[in-house]
Parts: sequence; structure tokens; C-alpha cells
Amino acid sequence: MNNENNFQNTYQSSLADAKGIGAFDRSLSLTTVDKLGWNILREDVSLPVAVLRQKRIAHNLAWMQQFIASYDLKLAPHGKTTMSPALFQQQLEHGAWGITLATAPQVKAAYNHGMRRILMANQLVGRANMAIIECLQRDPNFEFYCIVDSVANLDQLGEFFSQAGQSLKVLLELGVDGGRTGVRDDFELARLLTAINRWPGVIVLAGVEIYEGVLKEEGEIREFLRRAVRQLHKLNDSNSLAAPTTILTGAGSAWFDVVAEEWAEVDIGRPLDIILRPGCYLTHDVGAYKAAETRISASNPIAKSMQKTLLPALQIWAYVLSLPESGLAIMGLGKRDAAFDAGLPVPNKHYRPGQSAPVEITADWQLSAMMDQHAFLRIPVDADIAVGDMIAFDISHPCLTFDKWRQLLVVDEALNVIDLIQTCF
Repeated sequence: MNNENNFQNTYQSSLADAKGIGAFDRSLSLTTVDKLGWNILREDVSLPVAVLRQKRIAHNLAWMQQFIASYDLKLAPHGKTTMSPALFQQQLEHGAWGITLATAPQVKAAYNHGMRRILMANQLVGRANMAIIECLQRDPNFEFYCIVDSVANLDQLGEFFSQAGQSLKVLLELGVDGGRTGVRDDFELARLLTAINRWPGVIVLAGVEIYEGVLKEEGEIREFLRRAVRQLHKLNDSNSLAAPTTILTGAGSAWFDVVAEEWAEVDIGRPLDIILRPGCYLTHDVGAYKAAETRISASNPIAKSMQKTLLPALQIWAYVLSLPESGLAIMGLGKRDAAFDAGLPVPNKHYRPGQSAPVEITADWQLSAMMDQHAFLRIPVDADIAVGDMIAFDISHPCLTFDKWRQLLVVDEALNVIDLIQTCF
């Protein structure tokens, strides 16, 4: 019997004595976790722990499906947010056209878990990365797109895939001054289109891509979106588009409503898929995307008519480790556990083991700093708090929280563990 089976047998036999010992071991069966009877509040699981609230995940999936359908657009959520094949599958089951990813290894991981239509919203640079895609494209059922913004990259792609005897579908990326990647001006654009013509049958221009999230003001975002539409019409009029179906794609998680409004009526007289790529909607947050959701709910007619909003669905539960001085609690939660780049985690619920239920935390409980494994929770001097108490934290920027966990627990409203999802970072 191999070591993994030995561990599994030992683990199962000792479960009654140490329920949480193997909560995140790879040998734990994903099909049996709901039968273990774990509950977060009963301390069946080691903390800190990342949990997904199943009811809210279902709500957010349905919300985005309805929103996209109302505009008759397509959805390719950015999978880098979660890198979870199980969550990718749920998004596909709720109408997603495909999955967006950022790197060739991410594409390979998604393919290995059954994803067959992938938009890589990034440049494909380097022979090893190209080789990954070339290998995957040997599967005739695999549909792949990447973006280009330079002659140098395009010629590298042309040479590699020509030698491999394959074609590669690419999207022309437009950029803005001071932004990230993307063609800035008409001169570079003309050079890029000329380079594409050097690789007939190898480099297949399929459409236009942008990322509007590098801009901050709605007016300049709308103008950028209109520039993309104008460019798409120019490409169509010059017969530069070579794929059977043209693609126009953009939309991160903050401005997808504006993208939908601007692009919903675009028509170029040929088959066109308009694809939005938000990824953080699945779990939402209480930081930057909460602010975006407030704006969307107030200004977007479709969102207003839906009379409901996206809900934060990802939490970190952690223990109070120490009360070293008045007004300060040190939490067993740190930069290794939750994102801190776009705002510190926000305390949401307080629970003392043995009590009937968690209680809501007031706004005067706030994190002030985080270290690798500790967080500084500022509390009123008369707060009722004790070492061993459990605090649930909502987070900002789910991308940089997911990538700290290889497994997350899915819980119901009573915090019973009902499933487990794995990530592939």
C-alpha cells in the first residue's frame, strides 16, 4: 500500500480524535468532505481558514448570468482570480462562453481540468510558453486566443507556429498612454498589421482586445471603448479579420457595466462575439469591487432593474491569539492568509466557542496592520473579547487571497462544511 493510502487510512481512523488534522491534506477525498460533519464554529477545522459561502456564490453566479444575458453578450470570466477548476465549471454551467487566463501554465492547468475554450488576455512570449500552447492545440477540440501588441512578438509567434505547422488566433490589443500593454498609436498599429500579413495562414487575426481598468474616469473609459469599436470597423472594412467569428473583448471587474452599455449594440455585419471578462464577481469583496458595485447599482439600468447586488462570499476565519494591551487584539491572520494590497481585511463576525451564534462586529473594530502571520485588530477598550475567540474577516481583492490557499472550504449558512475546492496556482 502506498504512503498516500496509508495516510488516508490513518487519517480516517483518527478522525474522531482530531477532526481538523487533515482538513487541507491532498489525500482528503473531495467527494466525502460533506459527510465528515465538520462545522467551523465547533472548531472542527484548524484556523485560520478560507471559506466560501455557498449561498452567496450561487447568488453571484445567477446575478452575472442574468446581467450578461440582458445585454445579449458573452462572458469569459478571468480565471486567474480563483484558479479553481471546480469554480470554472460552475461558471461554465451558468452560461460562460469560456475562461480567461493570464499565462501559459494557467492555460495548461485549466486544460488539464477540462477547459476547452480559453482566452489568454496577455501576450504569449517565450519558446517554452509557446510550446505549451502548441502542444494543447494538437487537440482539435481546443480553442485558444491570445493578444498581440508588437511586431517583435508577432514575428516570434509567426516563426514558432509556422515551424510547428499550426495557426494561432490572436487579438489586437489597444492600449493608452501611461497604461499597461497595448498599441498606443496609429503608426505602431500599421506596422503590426503589416507584420500580420507576413504570416498568412499562421497568424489569424480574430479581433480586438482592451483592458479598460488602467483608466480611472468613466468618460475616458467610454472613449477608449469607442476607439476599440472604431478600430474593429476599420479592420473589418480592410478585410484584415481572418477568423470565422470576430471577437471584441474587454471588461475587468470594476467597469463591466460601462463596457456592456457601450458595446451591446455593436454590429460589423459579420459574426461577432462580444466577450466580457470580469472574474471577481464570483466572490465579490468589501473593498474596490464593493465600491464599483455601489456605482453600478446606482447608475446601470439593468442592474437597477434586477433589484439585487453582488454579495461578498469569501471570508477568512481566525483566532484571537493575544490581548497584549488595552484596545488591541492580535489575530492569527496575516499576509500569508489574505490580500492586503487593496485594503486590509474587514472584521465581520465575532464568535466565542460555546455561544449560540456569531454576532455582527461594529465599525469601531478595525485592522490597522498585518504581518506575515499576525494582524493588529484595534478594538474599544471595553470590548468583550477573549483569547480563543473567532473572528470572520471579509476581504478586498479576492485574487490575492485565493492564491494563498490550495484548498478552500465551502460552507452553508450555518457554517457546516459542505464541499472543498482546490486551486491550481
